[in-house]
This record gives sequence, structure tokens and C-alpha cells, in this order.
Amino acid sequence: MPQGKPDQVPEDGLTTRQRRNRPLVIVHTGPGKGKSTAAFGLALRAWNQGWPIGVFQFVKSAKWRIGEEAALRALGELGPPVTWHKMGEGWSWIKKAGTEDDHAADAREGWNQIKRDLASETYRLLVLDEFTYPINWGWIDIEDVTTTLTTRPGTQHVIITGRNAHPALLDIADLVTEMTKIKHPMDTGQKGQKGIEW
Repeated sequence: MPQGKPDQVPEDGLTTRQRRNRPLVIVHTGPGKGKSTAAFGLALRAWNQGWPIGVFQFVKSAKWRIGEEAALRALGELGPPVTWHKMGEGWSWIKKAGTEDDHAADAREGWNQIKRDLASETYRLLVLDEFTYPINWGWIDIEDVTTTLTTRPGTQHVIITGRNAHPALLDIADLVTEMTKIKHPMDTGQKGQKGIEW
């Protein structure tokens, strides 16, 4: 895309401005590090534009202290609002307290809240962090997700993060980035550290 000019212009009846301002579904997937970090970087850009932001975390524990959360909440006190939702107590590759049914119910309620917020246009940018997991585990219906996202009103951008994004999600996305691990400190036994992983 030399000099910011697209290779092709679709015959969709939209003006350049309308096409430029079209709301996006963005997916950050793949086995590499940085999916959530990139989404939170976009949230910073959105905040700078004066957009209200909603973050919905589906896997990371409600007890974890996430650096991006502290920073974005602080910014939300200074400018456009930033709302942070943690869905349940967290559930990752290692099952913890609560049953799978409890976690599935929490994920479904989180998705229902997102649908309410999309319908009421509460946010201009929504970050659905680690949302691919409850979809892949069958807790949230992929057809409901794709229908909801493709019919959402207004100019709401939605960023979804997580490994193994469902093919139907990739099909409706406007922008998909796959993070690929080339090398990681954990490969040599080094655990995650403050300021890098959280």
C-alpha cells in the first residue's frame, strides 16, 4: 500500500470518507505473544480520539493485576470512560475453582452483556480479550457471535483476541493478525516477569 493508497477500490457505493470510517471487527490470534497487548495499544489510540472503551476479559483471572487495566482505568478518570469487565474468576489452560458449567455460565453472561452494550452503542471500541476460548469450548455460539457482530449498529469497533480463532470469526473480520512465536524466554525456562507479561 504505497503512500497510504489501497491497491483497489471496491464498487460498494461508499465515498472514501464513508469507507475509511467504517467500523471494523479486528482479530488478533495465533500462538505468539502480544495479542492482548496489541489490542490494548489500539485502545490507547481510541481513548486519545475521545472514544468510550469497554474491555471484557474472558480468561484472565479477576484476581490478576493487569498493568493495562490500571493504566486504562487511570486514563478513564481523565478523559473518555474506560470500563473493565472480568468475566468470572478466570479459566485458562489450567482449571481452577468452580465447575466448567460455572465458567460457561459466566462466559455466556459476559457475552449477553456485550450484546446489550452493542445494541445500546455504549462504547465506540470494545476489546473482547481471550474471547476465542469460550467460543472454541462451545460455551458461546459462534453463529450468534457472527450475526451480532455483522449487524451491530453505529460505528463500534470490536477487537477479539485469543489463540485458534474460529474460521467463521475470521470470515467476518475486517482485519486479522496472526501472532507467530519465533522465540520466547519461556522456551529456555524463564518464567513471565513484571512489566513484560503483566
